Amino acid sequence: MADIGQLIGGYKIRSLLQTSMITQVFEVVEPNSGRHFAMKILLPEHADNSKHRNPLFAEAEIGIALRHENVVNIIKVNKSQSTPHFVMEYFPAGSLRKRLQSKNPQDKEFLKQYAKKIFKQACTGLAYMNASGYVHLDVKPDNILANAMGQTKIIDFAISRRIKKGWLAKLFRKRGSPEGTATYMSPEQIRAEPLDGRSDIYSMASAMYEIIARRPPFVGNSISDLFRKHLVEKPSLPSAYNPDVTDEFGKLLLHMLAKKVTDRPKTFHEVLMEMRKTKLFKSVNERDDEEQ
Repeated sequence: MADIGQLIGGYKIRSLLQTSMITQVFEVVEPNSGRHFAMKILLPEHADNSKHRNPLFAEAEIGIALRHENVVNIIKVNKSQSTPHFVMEYFPAGSLRKRLQSKNPQDKEFLKQYAKKIFKQACTGLAYMNASGYVHLDVKPDNILANAMGQTKIIDFAISRRIKKGWLAKLFRKRGSPEGTATYMSPEQIRAEPLDGRSDIYSMASAMYEIIARRPPFVGNSISDLFRKHLVEKPSLPSAYNPDVTDEFGKLLLHMLAKKVTDRPKTFHEVLMEMRKTKLFKSVNERDDEEQ
């Protein structure tokens, strides 16, 4: 485990931001310039394991290929045998998951006031990612950062993939257990079918639903129960859980949550066009589109 003050790859460890079973994310400082960055590093016990090294480097390659204001920028990768890591821009903002879990009324009010701005920026980032040939595959509140002004960035490309088309989609169809987070996975992701940006549209709708209704569209007693609901159960309008949500916006979310890929909006650009003319909350006096 890296220590505060330790120098790794020319960067000084400042504070721990996030930890998982395999990696840690630190705030780091470049001593020469004083600039702050974030570093994702494998835990020492996984450092020489190709099973964990390869996905880390694959994630870094995707992030380096993407350059957009609503997608976190990965700057460089270090394939050290002892401390494999990559360095990315430091965006000092919490995830939407943290705000959802917060007991502070200000966080609840923040999500209401900035929901449309956050959703539009997240969808814009995902539109860029899909148009660049990638599908995120793990869109959820945990992977959406938003600062106090509602500026938003999509993070975590750990299971992101290039979009395969035509016969390549069938050739590279993934077998075995589906990857992703069960609460937000599209039906085709659950079935390990070829995926494109419409799978991210489904996942983003699940995340937006949870943020405005304070619960996801489907809740299950087990993973298999949750998968079954994604595959066959029709979600309720979010106004069933939060009467302040307009039915107009609820219907947009249900369109995005269609079971069949072909029944959803084709791209995030279509979603953005609909969102532009749709009011989210009855009680919020939304500012004009330029500000939102």
